[in-house]
Amino acid sequence: MEDIKQYIEKEKSRMLDELFAILRIPSISAVSAHQKDMYTMAKVLVDKFLTAGADRAEVMETGGHPAVFAEKIIGKDKPTVLVYGHYDVQPVVPLELWETPPFEPVIKKTALHPEGAIFARGANDDKGQMYMHVLAFEYLMKTGTLPCNVKFLIEGEEEAGSSHLDAFVRDHADLLACDVVLVSDTTMAGKEQPSVMTGLRGLSYFEITVKGPSRDLHSGHFGGAVVNPCTALCQMITALHDDKKRITIPHFYDDVVEVSPQERAEMDKLPLDMERYKNNVGVQEVAGEEGYNTRERATIRPALDVNGIWGGYTGEGAKTILPAEAHAKISIRLVPDQDPEKVNRMFVDYFKSLAPAGVTVEVTPTQGAYPYVTPVSGKAYRAAADALTEVYGKPAVPVRGGGSIGVVPMFEKYLGRKTILMGFGLDTDAIHSPNENYSLSQFFRGIEAITLFYKNYCQ
Repeated sequence: MEDIKQYIEKEKSRMLDELFAILRIPSISAVSAHQKDMYTMAKVLVDKFLTAGADRAEVMETGGHPAVFAEKIIGKDKPTVLVYGHYDVQPVVPLELWETPPFEPVIKKTALHPEGAIFARGANDDKGQMYMHVLAFEYLMKTGTLPCNVKFLIEGEEEAGSSHLDAFVRDHADLLACDVVLVSDTTMAGKEQPSVMTGLRGLSYFEITVKGPSRDLHSGHFGGAVVNPCTALCQMITALHDDKKRITIPHFYDDVVEVSPQERAEMDKLPLDMERYKNNVGVQEVAGEEGYNTRERATIRPALDVNGIWGGYTGEGAKTILPAEAHAKISIRLVPDQDPEKVNRMFVDYFKSLAPAGVTVEVTPTQGAYPYVTPVSGKAYRAAADALTEVYGKPAVPVRGGGSIGVVPMFEKYLGRKTILMGFGLDTDAIHSPNENYSLSQFFRGIEAITLFYKNYCQ
């Protein structure tokens, strides 16, 4: 531990310079104008891996944005760890809400992070967390202490649904063969409360268009006489929940695995400061499915949300029209044992059935991910928990997560291997939002913990 601490202290300025260099690359996977940036980012990572000591590192085509593969094989008799991460980032809109430019990283001291935090798009998700693994690998190589084989798969489409990765993992299963998968793309229970994430929710995502008249109509001439697509869409969305905040899709809950009272009791042992939680997200009250607390609603229960809604005139001033079309984007977070493909079919059929006469509805599923649970036992989990406990000086606890990482179930499907989710983000890091940030202490402690994971797991 002292050796890695000394190494980080000696090299921290250089480490941050390297991280800042990749944070400046606007690798936004969802925006086609950034196609060139995706390849620039991938090539930079190849150089980083080779410099750090990899035997092999290359840009690999996926049918979409490229992936980066790297490896260091020290012996066929040694266990192999596959590290997964992603170099793509979310769009930065609304740009006007950023306090500093999103691709010009800066360090700011805040009340939450008096030691400083990095502010930039991708600072946490996932460039900052991904690059911890590059630096941990570099340290192990420079000190001659790498105890096992390491492979890296860094993709460029996670924020766009990993739509090409299923086929990539299937077709390259031999190349990616390993004993365990290690991922840092999740959050920790608290800055001083280390945790290992043991579950992820799945995802179904839809784009919706509701069409009415053939053109925008004068609301004075036609208002009240023709179905308004915006009104119809709002009424349909409202019908997706009942008065207990449960999703109304028929048979939606048939496949939902109910978490046992014993596991719920264990989850409740981890305190949740509700005032801090509300202040963090800027709300006066919390809400959700009746019969479950806030943590349970955000982790072990499914959720349906409108991610965007628009239609008609939204510019300055007034324009009295009845719009021809209305649009929405809707996501559904899934839990074990829900199948996103089955949920897609159920949602499409049900949502169309809610349409009033006078409009037509188009529903297009665009993304999907299966939910995932990993056991809180076994050598890999213990290696992660013990590493975090040593670095933070406090026992690490298992927690469930509310987000989705589509590739994790793919690794189990095609490689037959479980994934350890050892993330270092915090719920205050504003990922996917303006002013995304990542604590410097979390970044450097993450490097320490990753090096200890290898020693714990591989020796």
